[in-house]
Amino acid sequence: MMMMIIATTTLFSSNVDASSSVGIWNVLDYGAVADNKTDSTTGFANAIAAAASAGGGTVFAPAGIYRFNGHLNIQSGVTLRGSYSVVPSHDLRGGPIAQDGTIFIPTEGRADASAPPFIHVNSNAAASGFVVYYQEQETINLPVPYPWTFHLEGNNAAVTDIELLGAFNGINATASARHYIARVQGQPLNIGVYIDQTYDIGRVEDVHFNPWFSSSHPFVEYQLTHGRAFVFGRSDWEYVLNTFAFGYAVGYHFIETPTGSMNGNFVGLGADLAVNASVLVDQSQPAGLLITNGEFTAFHNDQWLPNSTVESSQVVVSSSNTGAVKFVDCSFWGPNSQIALLDGTGTVTFSSCEFVQWDEQKRDGRAAISTKTSLILNGNHFNQDKNQVRAEPETKRLVIIGNVMEGALRVDVASNSTIAQIGMNAAS
Repeated sequence: MMMMIIATTTLFSSNVDASSSVGIWNVLDYGAVADNKTDSTTGFANAIAAAASAGGGTVFAPAGIYRFNGHLNIQSGVTLRGSYSVVPSHDLRGGPIAQDGTIFIPTEGRADASAPPFIHVNSNAAASGFVVYYQEQETINLPVPYPWTFHLEGNNAAVTDIELLGAFNGINATASARHYIARVQGQPLNIGVYIDQTYDIGRVEDVHFNPWFSSSHPFVEYQLTHGRAFVFGRSDWEYVLNTFAFGYAVGYHFIETPTGSMNGNFVGLGADLAVNASVLVDQSQPAGLLITNGEFTAFHNDQWLPNSTVESSQVVVSSSNTGAVKFVDCSFWGPNSQIALLDGTGTVTFSSCEFVQWDEQKRDGRAAISTKTSLILNGNHFNQDKNQVRAEPETKRLVIIGNVMEGALRVDVASNSTIAQIGMNAAS
């Protein structure tokens, strides 16, 4: 049998970077140095530019510590990727950070929160698989402001599998339709995630914030007094799934911006040690906020915030709110003042919720829920033999049906003009 031998040519010539030929650009080939000394801003920028000019691809930063005296712009079609395939987590309270993967050290913009963001993520671009560690941030004294770590701008921008350590402001998705923020951990100090000007569905998934960068005093007192884990401005149909925040003044803050407010679907929200409120609603769209399967604890704790006089609540709806706010299958507990303090002209609904504790701070007989706005309570369980509802004179509509009370039904309606429907509640 005759064998045919076919000559082949070398896939890559000696003067071609093999990695870029398969859509991967290694930052070490463009001048970046992972020694935590050399400024790697230009090396990363050159690798990103090379990938963008080739029509897109992955810019890869191998494990190591990279220092940046400037900021980065991830262009459309480019993913900036580190070595972590899942979101990393480091507890720095017991010692220095473990050098177990790709770590970025930003230095630009110290004491200037309005400076350019460390990483700007454009349309169809992404950042994934690395730690952003503010090594020069305070850990005992009050935090120093820095600019946003990430700014997502443009359609389909994404940040995934990222850890934020010592960031002052974390992730800003403004004018970023269909943004995707997923599997993020760490301790942003002022604002964790900020959403605004989103006219097509955005997604935030599996974002967890814990005080593992530092819980020292007075450092952590800033976060407990001013910090907000999630701030939501205008977004049409935002989807938020499995998020958690420990140790902020406010866990989830819904606000009005020049572009409007939010409606959305929020599933599996959690907040622990939210000193002022687990959920604070200044405004929502008429379509409303649907919060399902939430677990909320808002309490005052002398160990974390000594000498505080704040009377904490799990839910606060401000007088400015005109939209709907709905809680379904949620649980509320902890030594707080009240479960909910409600105002505005919208309607607030609690359905199939568990109210475990309230009136645990001053113990002055206040109700679990105090309302000045329209309120619907249906199928909930009040777990203590205490006052359940106080309807202030401003309340227009009050519906309390099908709830289970431990002890007597204790509802105080302070106005005869209130349209009240109260019945079929099971009291022991």
